[in-house]
Amino acid sequence: MVRASADYRKYLDPTVLAKIPRLDLRARLLVQGFISGMHHSPLRGVSIEFAEYRKYCQGDDLKYVDWKVYGRTDKHYIKRYEQETNLQLLLAVDCSASMNYRSSSAAMSKRDYATTAAAAIAYLALQQADAVALATFDSRLRRTTRASNNPNKWKIIVQELENEDREGQTELRPALDEIAEALTRRHLVVILSDLLGDPKDTLNGIRHLRHCGHEPIVLHLLDPAELTFPFDRAVRFEELEGTGMLLTDPRVMRERYLHEVNEYIRTLRRGCHRQQADYELLNTAAPLNTALTAYLATRSSRSRHWR
Repeated sequence: MVRASADYRKYLDPTVLAKIPRLDLRARLLVQGFISGMHHSPLRGVSIEFAEYRKYCQGDDLKYVDWKVYGRTDKHYIKRYEQETNLQLLLAVDCSASMNYRSSSAAMSKRDYATTAAAAIAYLALQQADAVALATFDSRLRRTTRASNNPNKWKIIVQELENEDREGQTELRPALDEIAEALTRRHLVVILSDLLGDPKDTLNGIRHLRHCGHEPIVLHLLDPAELTFPFDRAVRFEELEGTGMLLTDPRVMRERYLHEVNEYIRTLRRGCHRQQADYELLNTAAPLNTALTAYLATRSSRSRHWR
């Protein structure tokens, strides 16, 4: 049993997952690795929440009697539970050209990392009977699917993620505005993107989602090279979204670059938190269980709030 659990945990590693060509299999193995690495299942206790005690009445099911309370009070009390309303989950996945970037220190591109995390989150959500929808975007909303808790919905989401082109420029604000206005029910909106662009525009899009009653989770994906700038010799940087190229000595600009990146991340994190939106920075060289943990923690707290 211990060995099987350890075998599954290896699928948290992007290096191992990158060798699995099929997205559906990759996502399933990631979820199994995540669950086997926890002391308790993250799915347990999410759908049913304790509500209150009431006095025992003749005919009540004895399995709901709290015998510890009886031992203290010599009275019979029944535990009452509430069934949580299933969430409406929307996965908003960036399909712009910049998501294709992968440095030599990362096993997966930002695109592969995002699609694997999105497919795994969709799989977890459908296991919990939540309704799941998918939206892909670049400079605008490209494609959407309707929310459904039908288990077959997962195959549709995986196919959409595998077939989506990655050629456009990143511009989050128009896509989030469209999403905010299109959704008629409150949704938990999980955004998977490198968030390239003006942070003010991104945060205005988040604000629009919150204004319409939705709950955003921002999963900010960056390659390790984007976070550490490890280049040590003259190099030509080519913009993946077609805006130009730059030949320079990275040693001259490293300090300024790292300062700007860190400030950019702080701006996004502070802005999200001010709007009560969860923010998680994901390094694409790190295990993907961080994304699943962020989703499950927020899903549980939001579902209790909405109930």
